[in-house]
Amino acid sequence: MPEVAAAASSGESEKEPMPTMGFLDHLEELRKRIVYSIGAIAVGMVVCWGYRERIYAIMQTPIVNVLRKHKLPEKLVYLNPTDPFNLYLKIAALAGLFLTSPFVLYQVWMFISPGLYRREKKYVFPFMLSTITLFTLGGYFGYKIAYPRALDFLIDFGQQFQPTITISEYTQLFLSIVLGMGLIFEMPIVVFFLSFMGILSPGFMLKHFRYAILIIFIIAAIVTPTPDVFNMCVFASPMLGLYALSVGVAWLVHPKTREAREARREKAKS
Repeated sequence: MPEVAAAASSGESEKEPMPTMGFLDHLEELRKRIVYSIGAIAVGMVVCWGYRERIYAIMQTPIVNVLRKHKLPEKLVYLNPTDPFNLYLKIAALAGLFLTSPFVLYQVWMFISPGLYRREKKYVFPFMLSTITLFTLGGYFGYKIAYPRALDFLIDFGQQFQPTITISEYTQLFLSIVLGMGLIFEMPIVVFFLSFMGILSPGFMLKHFRYAILIIFIIAAIVTPTPDVFNMCVFASPMLGLYALSVGVAWLVHPKTREAREARREKAKS
């Protein structure tokens, strides 16, 4: 019995090996998680279809407020009889994705968890919470700050004309900005995956920080629908903060730093 206890103690003190999976196992796991996610989104889309008019009423609030401010007709128009139906399909699909995002994100976590150490698998809740929070903050930033400013600038710039804004064009612009900002705010999550796989290191990110600033402002210039510098800075400022946060994320999850922390833990135990 003492020998067994000593062997168990010795085994516990050894460094836990990095979990691995075969290539075909990865593909099968990926297929399963994608099927589960698509099924969940389809169910969410069916549920949100019953609330499509309420959802769109929230979506059109920014343009209605700007049109009212400039004393212009507040009702949007459509040119094709199928436009309202297609619009509501897009809205229901997008809302269904939001509704089922916790389940979808859990499938993402289940796909990457086989490559984690045992003690790292308990971080599923922080991963899901941070992903949902960042996406929500990005969408809220676009909906409440970036998008209204852009609309006000554009409507004011063309005040000598009578606007005829279609629901399709408005929705496309709305999604490109609000959804785009939500995706941009997921920068730390993207860095998490790239660093976790060893593709991106915190040292590389710090070394090329100047180039990152240039790329961020280029992305901001593409995302913002207005040509003025102020709105471009409004879009770029949160991305700069997210990049700094992403450097810390890269340091936490990069394989070399993870292995170094594991080695220090095992050394402290022994």
